[in-house]
Amino acid sequence: MVNRVPSGARYGIKDWLVQRLTAVVMVIYTLFITGYLLWHPVSNFADWQMMFHSLPVRLFSLIFLLSLFVHAWLGMRDIFMDYIHPTLIRLGLHALVILALVAYTAWAVQILWSPA
Repeated sequence: MVNRVPSGARYGIKDWLVQRLTAVVMVIYTLFITGYLLWHPVSNFADWQMMFHSLPVRLFSLIFLLSLFVHAWLGMRDIFMDYIHPTLIRLGLHALVILALVAYTAWAVQILWSPA
């Protein structure tokens, strides 16, 4: 009988590519927001609200945040697989990170689509 140990050996190139793609999305969003703020200075809270009530900005912000959370998950999972050797502790840490990222995602959606 084979004793299977949870490991990440099968992920490889797919995870590497996803990590790079999420990084590209985050760079593009950062450049977009920086450019927007340079051309349209925001001086008060009403200006911030107006900027984030635009549907394209909301969608792009949500895509950015989802990319950030996926990027964070892949990074944390790799760190745990490399440095946390007891399987039960590693899986517990995985569960905590997933729970936190799901909560952050729900919170981000609530903030982005709240009727201000």
